[in-house]
Amino acid sequence: MDTEPTPPAAESLKLLSIVLPARDEEGCIASTVEHLHLELELNGVPHEIIVVDDGSSDSTWKILEALSQKITQLHPVQNLGLHGFGRAIIKGLDSMQGDAAVIMMADESDDARDVVRYWKLLNEGWDCVFGSRFMKGGGVIDYPWLKLKINRLANWFIRLLFNINLNDTTNAFKAYRKTVIDGCRPFLSPHFNITVELPLKAIVRCFTWTTIPITWKNRRTGEAKLKIKEMGSRYFFIVAYVWFEKYFSRGDYKTPVQKP
Repeated sequence: MDTEPTPPAAESLKLLSIVLPARDEEGCIASTVEHLHLELELNGVPHEIIVVDDGSSDSTWKILEALSQKITQLHPVQNLGLHGFGRAIIKGLDSMQGDAAVIMMADESDDARDVVRYWKLLNEGWDCVFGSRFMKGGGVIDYPWLKLKINRLANWFIRLLFNINLNDTTNAFKAYRKTVIDGCRPFLSPHFNITVELPLKAIVRCFTWTTIPITWKNRRTGEAKLKIKEMGSRYFFIVAYVWFEKYFSRGDYKTPVQKP
């Protein structure tokens, strides 16, 4: 992590809510929750784990119900309305009891140790902590080459369009104080485009942010839910929407403190 000015003073946090949207993740959901819970317990992070079952057709929900009897910090939630990655995340954020949230993938592609680092930085006063797989110190394992090429192109375009020093906006794995979550409503993205809506709104609405290197590895079980050919226009819509807010809000937001 680069050295930058100290963030402004902020209230200390009491509880971290980790939101994991899950659909047909019976092969990995138990290990994801168990490893995450163990890492947070070992590091003294007060937490709740909100897994949102987004219409699974397998045994994901039954596994979560059984696991919640052993891990009291686990709070399974069913999304009984319209399904979609973004809708599941919104359901989880609406259910959170914490004063900060981390959005994390249910397939254990994100590293639980990075959640601990997020928590520490939020407690230093940052409103948001964004992880980057592509800055010095970060990394990816077994990333499908086509998705990687499209990812880098999309992030380059967003970085240029918004003139920000953030090269992994599309990654869902990020941390926010609850004040940011509330300050970015209403959410418009029902699908994976929420991964860019949240950080871009946070930046445009002038919440403070910092970036750290994180690691990512491809799932070992189940099927990836992101379908690139279905998401292009949806990403473009939300990026354009937030861009118009940035340049036509007429100075309604104060200048943020940023840490690339």
